[in-house]
Amino acid sequence: MQSNIYFIGIGGIGMSALARYFLARGKKVAGYDRVESDLTKQLNREGAEIHYEDCVDLIPPAFRDITQTAVIRTPAVPEDHAELTFFRKNGFNLMKRAQVLGEITRTARGLCVAGTHGKTTTSSMIAHLLKQSTVDCNAFLGGILKNCDSNLLLSAKSDLTVIEADEYDRSFHWLSPYMAVITSVSPDHLDIYGTEAAYKESFGHFASLIKENGVLLLEAGVDIPLHLKAGVKVYRYAAPPVPPEGVGLGCFYAQNIRTAGGEITFDFVTPERTIPGIRLGVPVKINILNGVAALAIAFLNGVSDDELRAGMASFRGARRRFDFHIKRDDLVLIDDYAHHPDELRESITSVRQLYPDKKLTVIFQPHLYSRTRDFYKEFAESLSPADEVILIPVYPAREKPIPGISSQTVLDGITCPEKRLLSKTELLEHIKKSKYEALLIAGAGDIELLVEPIKKILVNELTS
Repeated sequence: MQSNIYFIGIGGIGMSALARYFLARGKKVAGYDRVESDLTKQLNREGAEIHYEDCVDLIPPAFRDITQTAVIRTPAVPEDHAELTFFRKNGFNLMKRAQVLGEITRTARGLCVAGTHGKTTTSSMIAHLLKQSTVDCNAFLGGILKNCDSNLLLSAKSDLTVIEADEYDRSFHWLSPYMAVITSVSPDHLDIYGTEAAYKESFGHFASLIKENGVLLLEAGVDIPLHLKAGVKVYRYAAPPVPPEGVGLGCFYAQNIRTAGGEITFDFVTPERTIPGIRLGVPVKINILNGVAALAIAFLNGVSDDELRAGMASFRGARRRFDFHIKRDDLVLIDDYAHHPDELRESITSVRQLYPDKKLTVIFQPHLYSRTRDFYKEFAESLSPADEVILIPVYPAREKPIPGISSQTVLDGITCPEKRLLSKTELLEHIKKSKYEALLIAGAGDIELLVEPIKKILVNELTS
């Protein structure tokens, strides 16, 4: 790899982890991103040169030297991007993030977590369990792990490398896992794959990339075509209700779940023995399933029973994954990255279970016009159990608007008694005039920028 690494889209959660990785290896790092964020500010402090206008003249001179510079791009950047066009026309070494991660997995033991949802929390749990044990690991995560305030973990003694495997644009097909987890295959990214069958087939291909004598860990309900290399062991994992065929040889699962005093504890059943007294550091129902997967991978890599207990209890979660910002008897504010109907349903269900007597208000920003078009009925169904739903306009990301598709398309199908569509400015004004008990903010777009302003309004209201 060249001495200078330039990133187009450096502020993305996955790209920023790679930027940190190369900075740690003594490379010079620079890049472009569309907006300044806490991540880009932090990268600046760590030594990266970053600008926010798509302008070739702003590329630092040292990074225009083709003999010294490699360019890593995010697939979210459009093909007519001026800087991308410059590097392509001038013959630079252009790579996608997934290609670089693929090279890393060829020389290290990659623990790769894929799936429509659950992969960020599961991979973060695996990384934390290994890091706090005597086993140790490296990790490239799709979220900021709160335990270390970073999306990159490095080890001087271990070649185990946890990687969140992204299915968008078939990126995970560049990887060569030592062990792989597939959490779910609910259809998504149909703008890329076209059909549910093609989407599932892509996960089958991902599984076929696992190295000989490696491991595949599948969620009990996942059904994909499998064509595995020689010696690859297949395990299943589950949380109650555990399917009858899942109990026994080759299955990891939770049993004897206890919920009391805001805590969730269970016994972890492995193919070899049962490990009692696992306590979730982030006590949300879906984390039982995520936790079983993470515990299984850590167990298979030699983490001791006591280390598993201590690691799961001390796990603080990934930022924007069911993230509490206010937690009082009279008011709860939670921020969650949920952007698929299944994720949204799980998030709302979790809030309901934790706070059954509170009025639940959900503020949601649909992510991508294509996803809204493909799943607007499912989004409406997922949101309807809330007491109140507030939608803001679709976050387009890499897409142009699709005629007839908007947040209104989702709103029309929602059946809860209170629902409305507001602009971001209208939303903040509405919050100033309203009272809340349990407020869930959800979405994968720039709605995260509204969390702190909303929190400030609510805190001021509580103290006034």
